[in-house]
Amino acid sequence: MVRGSSMKPGDPFLKWAGGKRKVVPHLRAHLPARFGCYHEPFVGGGALFFQLAALLKPPFTGVVLGDGNERLVRCYRAVRDNVEQVIRILELYTVSHCEEFFYALRAMDIDGAGDHEVAAWLIYLNRTAFNGLYRVNSRGGFNVPFGKYVNPTICNADHLRACAALLQGVQIEHEGFEAVLGRAQPGDLVYFDPPYVPLSKTASFTGYTRGGFGPAQQEQLRDVALELAGRGVCVLLSNHDTPEVRELYPAKQFQLRVVPVARAINSKGTKRGKVDELVIVARGAPRS
Repeated sequence: MVRGSSMKPGDPFLKWAGGKRKVVPHLRAHLPARFGCYHEPFVGGGALFFQLAALLKPPFTGVVLGDGNERLVRCYRAVRDNVEQVIRILELYTVSHCEEFFYALRAMDIDGAGDHEVAAWLIYLNRTAFNGLYRVNSRGGFNVPFGKYVNPTICNADHLRACAALLQGVQIEHEGFEAVLGRAQPGDLVYFDPPYVPLSKTASFTGYTRGGFGPAQQEQLRDVALELAGRGVCVLLSNHDTPEVRELYPAKQFQLRVVPVARAINSKGTKRGKVDELVIVARGAPRS
C-alpha cells in the first residue's frame, strides 16, 4: 500500500540535513520584490525553490538548480522527467521494506543504473535511513545505517507528481557552485546553501560528496558571492552562526541576520535542539 503524509504544496520531496523548510520565511524576507533568473547551486532538498515555485506561477524567468552530488542531480532529473517510473519502483520498495532489504539496496552499485532507478534508490534510503541523512564514504558508498521507523512514508505519489510539475522547465546541473559565475546576470537571484561550517571540531559533517567541503571551499564561496554582488546579482547565503563564519562574512561586506533553528541530526537526543544560523546577504545586491 502506498501511503500519504502531511506534506503540503511547496514542501520538498526529500528530507535533507540542514534543510531550509523552517528558515524559508527568513530567507523570503530578504528577497527582492522582482528578480530575473533564480540560481541555487547547492540545491539539497530545495526548500526555498519549491516554496517559491508553489507560490508564484510561473515563479521566475528561468531556474537553474545545481549540486556537486551527482546522484542527487540525477534524482531531480528523474522526478522532473519520469516521475511515474520513479513511483512504480517506490511502490515495490514499500512492499519489500525491512532492515534486510534496506542493507541489500544500500549496497547496490547504483551509479550504472538509469536515472529513475537512482531516484527511487535515493528516495527510499532518504526515507528509511537513520535521521534521513545522506552521507558517503571516501569511495562514494552510502553508509548511513537503517532507521528503525514504524511504517515510514516511502512513496507519496501525489506529492512526487506535484514536485515534478514544479520542476518542469527547470535546468538541473551536476556542477560546482562556481559555475554560477558563468551564467548569473544583473538582477538575478542566487541562493547558496552550502555544507555548513561545523559548530565544533568534532561536529564536522560534509559527506554529501566524496571530496567534502572544507575551509578553502568556504573561502572560495565567499569570494564568488562578492563577485556576483559586485555585478548587481542579489546574493543570499546560509551558514552556522560561528566565529569562523562571522570572520568569513564581515559586516562591511555582508548583512547578517541570526535565525534560531531546531536541528535533530545528532545521534544523541540530549544534544539536539536549537542552534543559531545566519541568513547572509551580500551588500551591493540590488533591492526593489
